[in-house]
Parts: sequence; C-alpha cells; structure tokens
Amino acid sequence: MNPLALSRNVGLVTVVMAAGKGTRMKSDLAKVLHPIGGRPMIQYVVETAMAVGSERILTIVGHQAEAVMETLAGYPVEFVEQRELLGTGYAVMQASPYLGGYEGDMLALAGDTPLLRPETLSDMVTRHRFTQAAVTLLTARIEKPFGFGRIVRDPDGRVVRIVEEKDTRPEEKNIREVNTSTYCFQTPLLLEMLTLLKPLNQQGEYYLTDTVGLLHERGYRVEGIAAEYPEETLGINTPEQLAFSGAILARRV
Repeated sequence: MNPLALSRNVGLVTVVMAAGKGTRMKSDLAKVLHPIGGRPMIQYVVETAMAVGSERILTIVGHQAEAVMETLAGYPVEFVEQRELLGTGYAVMQASPYLGGYEGDMLALAGDTPLLRPETLSDMVTRHRFTQAAVTLLTARIEKPFGFGRIVRDPDGRVVRIVEEKDTRPEEKNIREVNTSTYCFQTPLLLEMLTLLKPLNQQGEYYLTDTVGLLHERGYRVEGIAAEYPEETLGINTPEQLAFSGAILARRV
C-alpha cells in the first residue's frame, strides 16, 4: 500500500488497546487472542497499523499480558502495561509517558477489530489532516444501535460528543450513527484532554470517548467519517460475533 497522502507533514503513531478480559467470550483466553481465519485477532489489528505507515505501535496489555506479547513476537511493537481495567481513557493514559513531546498524530485502535481495512484508516487519517481536526472518529451507521456509543451531532452536522449506551437520554437512543472505537488525534491535544478525564459515568470508568466532548467544548474541530462497510468496524465481544467476523474474512479471501 502506498504511504498516506498527507496534508500536514507530521508523523503517525498507533496505540492498540488490548488489555481487556473479554468475559462475554465465555473463555479463559484473552479476547484479543481468539483466532479468526486461523490467527489471533490482535495480529490483524497490528498489521493494519503497520500498513498505514505507523512510526511506532504501542500495544496496551493487561489480562494475559505475557501471552499477548508472545503472540506479537516479531512485530515492531512496544508494550505498555495496564494494571487496572478502568476504561479506554485509562488505557490510553498508560501510553502518555511514551508520547510526551510527540507532535504528530495518533491512531487509537481497539484490539478486537480485526476486520478494519488499511484503506479505511488511510481515508480517515487523510480526512483528519486535510480538515486539521483535533480528532477524527470512524463511525458506522447501523440499523440496531443498542449497546453502542451514539454519535451526537449539532444541527450543522458537526460531531459534538459521544454518549455511551448506559448514559444515553431517551432522545439519543434512536441515533443510528455509532462509535467504532477507532480515532485519529492530534497527539498534544489528546494528552492535554486525558488529564481532564473524570470517571463520572455509570461504569465509574475513564472514557476515551469523553475527550471528544472536551475538545468540542474548547472550540476544537471534531470530525466524523462513516465507514463505507459498517461490518468492518465490528468489535468482537461474543462467540457469535467471532463466527460472523470469520465468515466475513473468508468472503474477502
């Protein structure tokens, strides 16, 4: 794949969130180690990060960290330990010391999204740089949004914030544009927003999604780009979703 067409001459790092247990998988195996197409799903995510030209790939590990590290042996990744599972925002906070002074962009990817295509991420990063957004989200428009964070836009179509399912108001539950846990940030702005996160939600966690609202409130540009193929954004949380994703991967081949 050709390097990204850049509108700002900056670098790109990727943070892969891979510390979770995946209790809904009904297995003792860490979620990101479950196989799809004969290989652990985390390998697909790292390979996609490599394909879009990431200078560095920081992988956040926690549950079964040693096994995840062994699975990625030979890949050009750095590992960051997350000792407490306190949300996606907390996960990315663990990478902050590794990103101090970095002026480029940062992709944040979930380790359970093995179907993401390099072309989709390339388009997102290019849009991010062309618009000079503080953060650009990859979204998906789906018929049944239950369980997903909703994308809230203003009357002009600008992304205002992301609201998690458990925190939605009645008028927000019918929003069909959802968050895919795939982001591109201007790194210095992200690091600043991470210091402002508070666990003021039903889960008592630090949500990375809250950085979107914080940036909007401070007048920064927030962009959202919908995936052409929503199924590629699927985060795998259950055995059924794993089987469904495996079928999609088989069709691609």
